[in-house]
Amino acid sequence: MAATAILLGIMLIGMLGRSNIVAMAAGILLIIKFARLEHYLPIIERRGLEIGLLFLMLSVLTPFATGKIQSKEIFKSFISFSGIIAIISGALATHMNGRGLDLLQFEPTLMVGIVVGSLTGIIFFGGIPVGPLMAGGIAALLLSLWRCLPF
Repeated sequence: MAATAILLGIMLIGMLGRSNIVAMAAGILLIIKFARLEHYLPIIERRGLEIGLLFLMLSVLTPFATGKIQSKEIFKSFISFSGIIAIISGALATHMNGRGLDLLQFEPTLMVGIVVGSLTGIIFFGGIPVGPLMAGGIAALLLSLWRCLPF
């Protein structure tokens, strides 16, 4: 019953915060629970991130498939300042995502804080919930910095 109340609360917060993705995710999980299909939840938990990343990559790579991005534009990304910054940013982001995954596997209870922080970012700052791994990566970085402070 507590899980249902939490999901209803998240769905309500998602609707109030105009985050259709959060509201829809909570709603789908409620439907799975009410339809007594909970045996699919471990599969969603284990493979949901990969499926979500697959669809994110499909969205990002679609301009290549449609021909909206030409090979000369790709070449420019390797020689322009902004392109080089984008390459460095991509490498840094994937490294941070890896650190976030490690942190969340080591301390899974931090996921609650990441969800609350994500909802806060969506509702109050107009953010987009693209993934807990980057939030975990930032948390790992901040925790590393915190541990270096001489207290």
